[in-house]
Amino acid sequence: MQLSDFNYDLPPELIAQHPLANRTDSRLLELNIEGGNVAQLIDRQFPDILKLMKTGDLLVFNDTKVIPARLHGKKETGGNVELLIERISGDKQAWVQIRASKVPKTGSIVHVHNQAGETFPVEMIGHDGRFYEVRFPENVLDLLERFGELPLPPYIEHQPDQEDANRYQTVIAKNPGAVAAPTAGLHFDETILQQLSELGVQQATVTLHVGAGTFTPVREEDLSKHKMHYEWFSIPAETLAAIKTTQQAGGRVIAVGTTSLRALESQAQTQQVTGETNLFITPGYTFKTVDCLLTNFHLPKSTLLMLVSAFAGVDNIRNAYQHAIQNKYRFFSYGDAMFLSRLNSISS
Repeated sequence: MQLSDFNYDLPPELIAQHPLANRTDSRLLELNIEGGNVAQLIDRQFPDILKLMKTGDLLVFNDTKVIPARLHGKKETGGNVELLIERISGDKQAWVQIRASKVPKTGSIVHVHNQAGETFPVEMIGHDGRFYEVRFPENVLDLLERFGELPLPPYIEHQPDQEDANRYQTVIAKNPGAVAAPTAGLHFDETILQQLSELGVQQATVTLHVGAGTFTPVREEDLSKHKMHYEWFSIPAETLAAIKTTQQAGGRVIAVGTTSLRALESQAQTQQVTGETNLFITPGYTFKTVDCLLTNFHLPKSTLLMLVSAFAGVDNIRNAYQHAIQNKYRFFSYGDAMFLSRLNSISS
């Protein structure tokens, strides 16, 4: 398939700029594929997730925590520089994206500052394509807490505020390292998690630190030439045990978000429980672990749109997105959700 197969026209007013008053206020579009390959589209509200779950199902969440990953500084020559953490690669090292009139050279120093007037030096130590490796003088996470800014996605047009600090984070977030939220998890609050438990729905976690590369557009029309970004993941032993128990009992493994799905499928492919993954899922991929997927609506021509098309079928996703646009669903990070059954056939 070609990149152009995953394009669609989205009215700008459907891009959600702010979260709704409550996490569970979102709408939920169900793609029910049971009994065939053509999805039945059902308009729901997010609390209807309780009706879609069955006793013995397993929900797998991504417990990553968004870090204040955007830094501002100046080159030694005085020019302004913006650094956006892509992923942390060591206690004092990270890969970053850089916005500047001219990218600083390897070996040069960027002086990062905050509003309090404090500064610290960041050394440029190498690059790989559009990403640059830098060295910090102290622990990366510690310095980000003092100097960093919440990295809202590029399609959200306001500066991050206290509302974003609270709501661009899931209620189960605990492992810092992501530079973008696992947005399917944003719809859950403590009450609905408790209600799911009372229904006999099990809950488990993985960690996948979402990188800034998730927003990088695919530029190759031939998808086989696209170079997928790397993201760090880890899957606890108790989660693997819960998956095995669920499958043996005939329950469904339900990934909350594409990040949880990529972590689970990466483990199934490699048998590694921790490491970096650049798994690129496109139509034709055979899923090994995940039976259902809860996800938000994704950007045109994005790798995530390709992933959900592989999961539920290209035509089903096209029809669902057209339906969502016609019915004015809210799109992207602060937007509404979809609940997808897995297409049994790999054809669309």
